[in-house]
Amino acid sequence: MVSSLEEKCIFCEIVKREEKASIVYEDDDILAFLDISPLAKGHTLIIPKKHYVDITDIPPEMLSKISLVSKKLGENLINKLGYDGVNLMHSTGASAGQSVFHFHVHLIPRISGESIGFQEWWFSRAFHPSRKDLDKTANDLKL
Repeated sequence: MVSSLEEKCIFCEIVKREEKASIVYEDDDILAFLDISPLAKGHTLIIPKKHYVDITDIPPEMLSKISLVSKKLGENLINKLGYDGVNLMHSTGASAGQSVFHFHVHLIPRISGESIGFQEWWFSRAFHPSRKDLDKTANDLKL
């Protein structure tokens, strides 16, 4: 869904080279660049060049391409910068923390034992439903 949001989208401006970015990967469909407010050195944003708002909007084949690029870039972070792990994150909707409404994933490099606050936040939000509740939810969500 291309909307009027595209006209004011910072990521679309980066794709058009109207805004600067430190690009680490580019092909016909995908652009990856370093986050300007990184959680770690090498924190990368991976976007489709075409404007899609979020996970509900992006076509499956484009999502697959982004996944493949994420894998390559994750391996690169581990092999070239010495990290031993990465977080791959995406948020859909303001309630999930999405602040730029152009589909993107964050590739955040990690080192064992080093905290960036994400794990503490993540685990503090965890809740522990019963197996019965888990089974009911799984049943409700089955495709």
